[in-house]
Amino acid sequence: MPEPPAMVDKCSGGLLNGAVPGEVTKRDENVKRGNWTNQIEFVLTSVGYAVGLGNVWRFPYLCYRNGGGAFMFPYFIMLVFCGIPLFFMELSFGQFASQGCLGVWRISPMFKGVGYGMMVVSTYIGIYYNVVICLAFYYFFSSMTRVLPWTYCTNPWNTPDCSGVLDAANGSAAPPLNLTQLLNHTLKRTSPSEEFWRRYVLKLSDDIGNLGEVRLPLLGCLGISWVIVFLCLFKGVKSSGKVVYFTATFPYVVLTILFVRGITLEGAVTGIMYYLTPQWDKILDAKVWGDAASQIFYSLGCAWGGLITMASYNKFHNNCYRDSIIISITNCATSVYAGFVIFSILGFMAQHLGVDVSQVADHGPGLAFVAYPEALTLLPISPLWSILFFFMLILLGLGTQFCLLETLVTAIVDEVGNDWIIRRKMFVTLGMAVVGFLLGVPLTTQAGIYWLLLMDNYAASFSLVIISCIMCVSIMYIYGHRNYFKDIEMMLGFPPPLFFQICWRFFSPAIIFFILVFTVIQYRPIAYNTYVYPTWAVSIGFLMALSSVLCIPLYAVYKLCRADGNTLLQRLKNATKPSQDWGPALAEHRAGRYAPTPAVCLDVQPLNPEKPRSEDVALPVQGSNGSAHSQDSRL
Repeated sequence: MPEPPAMVDKCSGGLLNGAVPGEVTKRDENVKRGNWTNQIEFVLTSVGYAVGLGNVWRFPYLCYRNGGGAFMFPYFIMLVFCGIPLFFMELSFGQFASQGCLGVWRISPMFKGVGYGMMVVSTYIGIYYNVVICLAFYYFFSSMTRVLPWTYCTNPWNTPDCSGVLDAANGSAAPPLNLTQLLNHTLKRTSPSEEFWRRYVLKLSDDIGNLGEVRLPLLGCLGISWVIVFLCLFKGVKSSGKVVYFTATFPYVVLTILFVRGITLEGAVTGIMYYLTPQWDKILDAKVWGDAASQIFYSLGCAWGGLITMASYNKFHNNCYRDSIIISITNCATSVYAGFVIFSILGFMAQHLGVDVSQVADHGPGLAFVAYPEALTLLPISPLWSILFFFMLILLGLGTQFCLLETLVTAIVDEVGNDWIIRRKMFVTLGMAVVGFLLGVPLTTQAGIYWLLLMDNYAASFSLVIISCIMCVSIMYIYGHRNYFKDIEMMLGFPPPLFFQICWRFFSPAIIFFILVFTVIQYRPIAYNTYVYPTWAVSIGFLMALSSVLCIPLYAVYKLCRADGNTLLQRLKNATKPSQDWGPALAEHRAGRYAPTPAVCLDVQPLNPEKPRSEDVALPVQGSNGSAHSQDSRL
């Protein structure tokens, strides 16, 4: 933990954060760590972080599987009672302390293991997330041709079981089958897009333990992905804040282009109706509510540490309450909008094949790299639509990847805390990018997709729920809800609305616990298509999940052993109370109960003894909504 700043820095009222009186040039509020250049950059970065691949390849599938339009009802209920409150909590937590996911735990040092758990989770996700981006890069480059390579069954990698809907028109020697039979799995039909994915791109091995060779084209694309991430982050939020103007907004342009093209196709209405038609009887199914809560929780990026990190670069009085509502609603609206784009195209494909939409619908990599690419081959100028689709996936992935890497770098730099590492933050970023690339190399082997799905299913599943639940409980019940509400009032100029106070204390922890129970009850052994993972691989998956959770009790025991006190109760009390340097990072914001005592800071004593003492003066706090709030320094 970094040493507390010198007392003279806390007490110097003449120069605020090193600014020269009368200076006209706009400077960062926090010169040492830096701030977002403007609030738009923070909002766009947070939108790019929250809106990821899951919005495109998981939500539409969950929606149609869980009652179509009826799924929207529990989805938005969970957004209001769990998603937005947790989002606001993490933003306010990071912004108040101006620290990353480790430094914020000065609030209760015994729970710093929660921050380490967040770092472990972000490391796992960052490793495999960039591999997904590299696969999107590979398809993006492969689409730059006159005919998409997964259109016909006439390629060297195709098998006799391959049957494409366009092969007859191309003069292929494939056996004549009617369109319904083309998707009948009893005939062992495989599509050209599936064989391109399994036999050419991945050269998929038969077992997770059989790594085979490294796929050099994928390795090259992985290198490109990490180089782009580093170049966008080498100056921290100053460089990534400029990039997000494009990476966070252009996916919406692509979604709109694909949506306009999709709804003009024959069968698009059928696909959209299949996506939205409510099945109200499913409202009473606990599984539907569990899926809704899980999707809200995971899609917003709670407990990854990224929200705390991004908010730590805000100015102290920024209205993060407003930002949390805007970003959360944007994320969920994007998921719904992406469903229209996906199912309009899948409806067209189902109409073309003469089958039900459910037979072409898929989720995860199966949607992004098999089902949707196959549907694109049926469109005129198919390479254009393919390029747009995979470019959108690349941008969605990069927006999340930026924040994952910045979370790790910020945590390390804040933890060391000295000027030497702050000046060399770029090299820390480079080192993390190189390590991330090397750890991602096994995922580019012939068994790489097995490992990728294993990490996706276990590394960031129930562990996130446990981390978030402990964070919520420690802030509300260990640090104290009244203390935290006063902190927010000092920062924003108004206390959190009563609804959020109730959610933080009761509703959100209860919903998080429900998600955990639901995750355990619904657990099924992982499988990829017909391949069932061996026991040893599943055990590795559980170890990855536990590795982040175990950080919490292990660090708690360590902190308890080092705490002052003669009895266990005294040690526990000292280990959980806020450290002396907890509070706003800058001297000018340390008002109220965080103000330095006059006995220590002799330079703030009034020169005129007849004037009121400094600690008796109500200090105005300027909120980002423009209202001045009087904060009594004796709180």
